Amino acid sequence: MDKRYKNISASEQLDLRREAIESVLAHPEWSLPQAIRHMRRTIRLTTAEMAKLSGVSHRTLQDIEQERSEGSVQTMNRILGVLGLRLGVCRIIAPPLDGDS
Repeated sequence: MDKRYKNISASEQLDLRREAIESVLAHPEWSLPQAIRHMRRTIRLTTAEMAKLSGVSHRTLQDIEQERSEGSVQTMNRILGVLGLRLGVCRIIAPPLDGDS
């Protein structure tokens, strides 16, 4: 855990993880780098700690967060997997046009 924060209990850590997931899901307009950066900060990890947990290099995570790299799907899944998430594709159902029923 980032040393800038006081130690917290396991239940508090779980609450922060839930908060991070809910925040990301509530903001579909965020880019992947924004979402990853928000998740990492919410769960109070340094870039190095998050990289180690996800199994990606510190530099790779840093480049993704700073939008210097897009990262592969596999890399994104490793990073998101820290919180039990996975990158996916979903169908967006457009609202009916005026006059359509």
